[in-house]
Parts: sequence; C-alpha cells; structure tokens
Amino acid sequence: MLNTDPFIPPYLLEKLAAHPAPELNHGAARTLLLDQEIRTRRATGKRASTARQKAAPEAAILARAIHDAKNGTTLPGELVRSEGDPATKDAAVDEAYEYMGSTWTMFHDVYGRNSIDNAGMTLVGTVHYGQDYDNAFWDGSQMVFGDGDGRIFNRFTIAQDVVAHELMHGVIDSEGGLTYMGQSGALNESLSDVFGSLVKQFDLQQSADQADWLIGAGLFLPSVKARGLRSMAEPGSAFDDPVLGKDPQPGHMRDYVDTSEDRGGVHINSGIPNRAFYLVATTLGGYAWEHAGRVWYDTLRSDELTPGINFADFARLSVQVAAAQGTRVESAVRSAWRTVGVQHG
Repeated sequence: MLNTDPFIPPYLLEKLAAHPAPELNHGAARTLLLDQEIRTRRATGKRASTARQKAAPEAAILARAIHDAKNGTTLPGELVRSEGDPATKDAAVDEAYEYMGSTWTMFHDVYGRNSIDNAGMTLVGTVHYGQDYDNAFWDGSQMVFGDGDGRIFNRFTIAQDVVAHELMHGVIDSEGGLTYMGQSGALNESLSDVFGSLVKQFDLQQSADQADWLIGAGLFLPSVKARGLRSMAEPGSAFDDPVLGKDPQPGHMRDYVDTSEDRGGVHINSGIPNRAFYLVATTLGGYAWEHAGRVWYDTLRSDELTPGINFADFARLSVQVAAAQGTRVESAVRSAWRTVGVQHG
C-alpha cells in the first residue's frame, strides 16, 4: 500500500463535517466524499512506478505545467502556465508555479536530484480543483490543489511547505516507497513534513534556529486558533480551536497512538519522527538541509530501507548513515531518537 492520503487527515475533516453549522461543515463534507472517490480511483488504477533512479541524467532542466480545473474534477484541466511563461493574475496558479519550482531547486541544488523521479520529470499541477475542496494531494503523477472553503481553510497553494510535502510523496514513491500504514506510513508523512519544511527554509535561507518548524502556516484562516496544521518542534501544539479541537500529535513514544483510524495513525504518530528530526537539526545548528537533511535523504535512499520499516529500524539506519558525516552528526542523531523514546540499539 504505497498510495498516500490527501494532505488534510480524514479525522480532522470528519470533525468539521459533523459541525452543526452549514457554513462550517459543507466544505469538509464535500471534501470527504471527493477524497473517497480519489482513494477508490487510486486503488483500482495503475500505480505509479516505484523504480529507484540512483543516478540523475547530466542535464537537469526545470519544467512546470500548471492547469486549471475550473472547480471541476477532471485532471489535469486547462493548461494556463508553462515553464518560462510570465506570472498570471491568478494567485493559485502563480503560487503553484513558484513553490513547485522552489521544491525542484532545493532537491537539485542540495541533493543533486533531477526532479521528483530523479529522471527529469515535468512537474504538473492543477489548481481550483473541486467545489470548496479542503485539500491537496499527489496522485502519482501530478499535484492537485483545492481552493479551501473560505471559512476554515485558505487556498492550498498558499503554503510552500504543503506544496513541497505533497511532492515529497512522489520522491518517496520513486525511491521504492514506504507502506502507507502504521509506523512506515507515519515515516512517510514525517519525511514529507521534513522536506516540506526544508524547502521553505532553503528558499528563505533560514538556519535551523530561525525556522518556524510549522507545517501549513497560513493554511488556516485568521478566525481559526491555529499556527499551522502541525508543529515539528512541539507536536500537539499547532492548533487548539473550538471547532477543530486540539492537535492530537504526540512527540514521544510513551504517547504513541495505537489506532485503526487514519491508516494506523499515520498523520498523528508522524509527530514522533518529526520531533526527532527537529532535535537533530537544532542540535547541529546552521542550515538544516546540510547535515540533518542529508542524513534523512540518504537514509530514504539506502538499499537497507524496506517499505514496511518501523521507527526503531529507521532510527538505527539513520544512525548508521549519520556516521559517514562524523561523530558529531552521529551523536546528534542517536541522541534525538532516544529523546523521543525510539530505541534503536
């Protein structure tokens, strides 16, 4: 099971859909129905290739194509901006174009990766998907963004790390994938958060101590009591709102949520490896993409990483990978996993 869910987890949408006020529940209810249709299509359709691309071709050229679904659900929709075209007057089009480009740039400039598949894949995006669609997703071949409901959620192109998060799911799949269930699914979500944050930090040239370590800042409208959807620094603190409830993420294994919902808690328990990465990055200081990010990227690409890997084995593997960068990096990685309660030998 390598397919991933859209960005906003179903438990949050279900809470909104159950709210008695129509102006608050209508977007979430529509989104849940559409998300279920998307999952069904994925389950019965052809899965994207998961063959690893170890070496990128010499010529790496950024290519983007942004489409407009015009509030329908046919993909990809009308082509409205291609690579090199000037900005449009549509904020969603231009944000998708810019942030998909900054994701490509970070992976290329820092890790030498040639697009999502490491083989020069054109980055395709569709905006204005569905009616009041409260989500964004990677469908195995392209990005898709909703406009939000205008009450709780803003447009989904507004947050750079959300765009990068979803594109990272494509990177993960191209590297062999992580089974989207339980701890391997939570690692899938966490890696997407990690590199979503790193893309934003790289674009802003922020050091680890300057970064906000929030995922989805700006995604909620001002009336919502939320800093973002998740906090990597303090899992469980991103939101506490009368409508949404409180952020349920744990940051330590003692609070691990054992559940059959959310594909075994993939969006909830990702807070634990998220905090581990944050601790590595802030312990080492400087730019997080240089050392902490390199360890996580090389761990993902390791031949020893299996699709169903759990937290402990991922931690063990990351410590081994970190050793190549010296004892200081290895010690930071080892200490971070122990701090969040993940025993790795």
